[in-house]
Amino acid sequence: MTEVSFLYGELIFTGIWIVLRILVWIQQKKIDWKREAALLLMFINLAVIIRLVYFPFFMVEGHVQPLIVNLRATGPYRINLTPFVHIVDYSSRKELLINILGNMCMFIPTGILLPILYKKLDRFWKVVLVGLSMSLMIELSQLLWCPTNVTDIDDLMLNTLGAAIGYGIYYLCRPRRKRS
Repeated sequence: MTEVSFLYGELIFTGIWIVLRILVWIQQKKIDWKREAALLLMFINLAVIIRLVYFPFFMVEGHVQPLIVNLRATGPYRINLTPFVHIVDYSSRKELLINILGNMCMFIPTGILLPILYKKLDRFWKVVLVGLSMSLMIELSQLLWCPTNVTDIDDLMLNTLGAAIGYGIYYLCRPRRKRS
């Protein structure tokens, strides 16, 4: 198999998620529905990130490209390690805004949900570090699975900024503890 369709990939991701959640419920012998709701939101966030990163929207001769990744395709690998070089390569302001806002907005829910789900991630720098790590894994995985994509330092910075903005939203909206 040299191609993976979006639907097939998402079905595998969903199946693994469901099996892991069932195993946790069996081990804990209970279900915390508030936590499961937050975990479901994180699952949806990850599914959207997978969709947008590995199965991007492309128009080829007026038609939307099929949602398939060709695993047999190889290089030339496109890597950009110079900040802000490709950010000015867009043919229109609309494309530039979609790239910038899209990369940030993908990770805003991550920045909000991480401190809700994991109490140890209650500091700004911890959430930013996890957001940076997630983005770095995505950018490096594109070298393996999506050689036609660009592994770009700008994407890494924008994704991390999105996680930071998400944490800022969480921080402003979190319930305040009463001091005694």
